[in-house]
Amino acid sequence: MELFDEIEEKMIETNGIKLHTVIIGEGPPLVLLHGFPDFWYGWKNVINGLKKYYKLIIPDMRGYNLSDKPEGVENYKIKFLMDDLKGLIETLKLGKIFLAGHDWGGIVAWAFAEKYPELLKKLAILNAPHMKIFQQKLRTDKKQQKASYYIYEFLKPDGEKFLFENDSKWLKFAVFQKNFTEFDKKQYLGAWTQEAILGGVNYYRANISFKDWKGNITVPTLVVHGMKDIAVLSSVLEGLSDYVDDLKIVRVENSSHWVMNDQPELVVSAFKEFF
Repeated sequence: MELFDEIEEKMIETNGIKLHTVIIGEGPPLVLLHGFPDFWYGWKNVINGLKKYYKLIIPDMRGYNLSDKPEGVENYKIKFLMDDLKGLIETLKLGKIFLAGHDWGGIVAWAFAEKYPELLKKLAILNAPHMKIFQQKLRTDKKQQKASYYIYEFLKPDGEKFLFENDSKWLKFAVFQKNFTEFDKKQYLGAWTQEAILGGVNYYRANISFKDWKGNITVPTLVVHGMKDIAVLSSVLEGLSDYVDDLKIVRVENSSHWVMNDQPELVVSAFKEFF
């Protein structure tokens, strides 16, 4: 695949660990953070549309694919995930960045934007809930409670094991989309080691409470949300303007949770216009 011929791959030392990081393109720096159970390759469909305009920095998050996978749930707390990103920015001498995150990458990006607004120019969030709103929905919204059943499974001892049952049936169902090639599937199956999936599940276990987080976002923020997401329901968009000073929401009616796979051209154009 041509993409692999163009990218530069580095192991970046940050916050006491090493993050496998893909770098491609020219222009102002745009950091892309993936979610669960993804890795840098999840951004493949938007890379070609963005690389002419931005220097893209795409890490495998802590615990995933080729990045370090520290043992212990406590090593996946949001404070470490934020400081991994801060160290990445400092090590690569990026200055102020554009930041985009999907799923758990978006949750980290929300938190980072509140703690380190001076390091950001603008923020983009793809199908990732603002945790103040999401935790309220988990308490009061029966539809979101039902949609989040897998989270409750993860919180049980060895709760990640069901992901590997029946030849990883759940993982394949959750991630593999209609436009996935056999090459794409092979990349994911290679990244989904038991150790990497446990690291991803530890994000849920380590970050049950966001009670110490106020959730106030002062940097300009774009939220792109696939409205057919069956895990993060569109109700999480309600009340966002109470927390975000400068907010633009793009609702993508015919997209699933994986909006950058379903509608890559829309995501590219939304990013270019916003950033």
